[in-house]
Amino acid sequence: MARAEMDKQPGAVSGMFDEVARGYDRTNAVLSLGNSGLWRIATVRAIDPQAGERVLDIAAGTGTSSAAIARGGAEVVALDFSAGMIAEGRKRHPEIEFVEADAEKLPFDDGSFDAVTVSFGLRNIARPQVALAEMHRVLRPGGRVVICEFSKPPRALFRTGYGAYMRFVMPLVVRATSTDPEAYDYLAESIRDWPDQHTLSQWMRGVGFTRVAYRNLTAGVVALHRGHKPADEAILARTAQRTAPRRRPAAATPSKDPS
Repeated sequence: MARAEMDKQPGAVSGMFDEVARGYDRTNAVLSLGNSGLWRIATVRAIDPQAGERVLDIAAGTGTSSAAIARGGAEVVALDFSAGMIAEGRKRHPEIEFVEADAEKLPFDDGSFDAVTVSFGLRNIARPQVALAEMHRVLRPGGRVVICEFSKPPRALFRTGYGAYMRFVMPLVVRATSTDPEAYDYLAESIRDWPDQHTLSQWMRGVGFTRVAYRNLTAGVVALHRGHKPADEAILARTAQRTAPRRRPAAATPSKDPS
């Protein structure tokens, strides 16, 4: 069974991304065999950003996807928990607003965005279901979410070949292209540990998203998930009641001083 909350230390993960920020996009393009650009195009089309809309791009990294979304005329806020990624993003895309924050505690009011998206970043969050609930919260009623993430190829033969690529080919490519090859050991493990398409769809429905659907890209190596925040107030009220403990975990009670 896939773990809902993976064993990740936010400080360590953000520090890792700080180290690889400069060469991150180049390494990803090589590792994806050129498919990263195609995945980005599919994601932007799924978001369908419109002029005048406000879009939150979570785990935005250096802002490559954020800039692509902004070309449609939408106002984009690029959020990441890595100071190094944000610094690099601000150099490359000074026209984009970058915010350093935790996806589990989004620093925005309820209903602030028309669309929320995250590409290849949800699996790096310690509590992905908490982050999904936060995405639901900051969306306006009727707003949409688009998640592009690595997944599980449904065909056994392709899954075997993909596993071999991850185990034998990827380390060689990383050593030749990355500024921090050891960081990609974590990334490969996070991909292997990430659940399949159906599990992520269930998580999305569990926090209140409706009309949840996905389609596979590159034979299921990547899956593009979509959902909507209901516009009906009664449905929203029931969702809020059901998910409140997950969104706002109670603070731990301090232990009493035995003295």
